[in-house]
This record gives sequence, C-alpha cells and structure tokens, in this order.
Amino acid sequence: MNTAPSPRIPPRILSIAGSDSSGGAGIQADIKTITMLGGFAMTAITTVTAQNTVGVQAIAPMSGDVVAQQIASCIDDIGVDAIKIGMLHDAEIIAHVARALTGVRAPIILDPVMISTSGAALIDPGAIAAMRDTLFPLASLITPNLPELGHLLGRNLSTTREMAEAAEELSASTGAAVLAKGGHTEDARIIDVLIQPGTDGAERALQFDHARIDTPHTHGTGCTLSSAIATLMGHGQPLEHAVRLGRNFVLRAIEEAPGYGAGNGPLGHQAVRSLS
Repeated sequence: MNTAPSPRIPPRILSIAGSDSSGGAGIQADIKTITMLGGFAMTAITTVTAQNTVGVQAIAPMSGDVVAQQIASCIDDIGVDAIKIGMLHDAEIIAHVARALTGVRAPIILDPVMISTSGAALIDPGAIAAMRDTLFPLASLITPNLPELGHLLGRNLSTTREMAEAAEELSASTGAAVLAKGGHTEDARIIDVLIQPGTDGAERALQFDHARIDTPHTHGTGCTLSSAIATLMGHGQPLEHAVRLGRNFVLRAIEEAPGYGAGNGPLGHQAVRSLS
C-alpha cells in the first residue's frame, strides 16, 4: 500500500455507497463533494438505483464479493486516507464490507442510510443488526438523522434532548463518535449534536446549529455531509473542525441548489466557493 500523501497531493477518499441515477445523492454526491473539497475520489458501488427528485423507482444491489473487490482494488493499489460508507442495502454486502475494512488504518465515517429523502426504504430490515454488529465497531464517526437514530435504538424520537440522549447511548454502546442530525426535529433552528467518547470514559457533547433554510432542495444532504467530513479528516482536520466545516459546505450547497426536478432537488455542490 502506498504511503500517506504529501501536503501537495489530494487525500485519497473512498466512498462505499449506492449510485443515484439522478446525481443528487449517493456516489454521485460524494464524488462532487470530495472533488470540491480537494480530495481524490474513489468508489465502491454497493447498489444501483433508478431514482430522481420524486422517488426511488428501482433498486439493484451488487453482490457482496464484487463490492469487496472494488474496495480492495482501491486500497491495495492507491491507498486510502479516509472512508465514507453510505447505502449498503443488505446483510451480505455489510459482511463483505466489514471484512474488507478490517485492519484498515483510516478514519471511517458511517452514514447509516435507511430511508431516502422521498421516503423509500434503502436497506433490508434484517441488515440493520448486521450493521450494528460488524460495522459500527469499525467506525470513527456514525452520522444518523433523527429517524435513523430512533430506528437504531428502537424508539421514537422527536426533540433535541431525546436525540442527544440517544446519541450518547449509541456512542457508549459502539465506542464511536456520533453526530446526530437534527433536521427532523420541530426546533426553530437546525441543531446537530456531536458526541465524542473520552479516553477517561466520559463523553463530550458539542452542539452545532443554524437557521432553517426554507427550500425543498435537500436531496443528498446526508451523503454530502458524511463525505465532506471524511474528506476534511483525510486532509488531517480533527473531527470537531471537520464537522464544523462539513456542515458549512452543506449549507452553502443548499443555498446554491439549482432547483432541478419536481420534488426534493439536488444541492449545488459545484457552486460552493467558501466554507465560511
């Protein structure tokens, strides 16, 4: 495996996720995000979807061994500085991904994708336990939204307080940091909560917030955020700073959304010029 890149060479970021034919989420959103943030994007496609801004019309998962071969092809030759995991679909894929990543020394950002922006289920229900058992222990950061966090813990969540408590519980049970995304709460502002396990057993909680943006064009926000954090960590940014800058990238991309489609449109990744 190649050694770590010099400061002049882009960090190598591997996205393990599904393909979104409309370009708004999944692998396509990851490639745009990684490229805009100065990374070198590599991919392992787990699932091919036919989807657009109004829904998901078809899902065709790859075989687990093909997914694993894609991962090995990238890591064994080019190397990797950070990994983003998105849509995995079923237990077979999850098992192969976990085996392929065992022993890899790079930050792993896991976005537990379960439901699309349009409401379509993107993971087999039986695969969730496999994800918890095999992939959560490998993750540096897990980034569930409110419905995903509630699903993982088996209860309904609606408030920021409930979300923060659930994030602490998930972090304590996995040993990973958890960024709980608050876009589905009823708060006037978007409040995200980052829980980091401490070396002394104590957990550290940070909140990030911003005003809600009145727009339907939010397709791919979760994919974009997780791949942004992975890229920034690949650049050597510490987790907290990577989360802060990654959130800023998503905000700018929402503000620059081109307005495509009749439903939840894609973000304007290519138009982002500043993270301030």
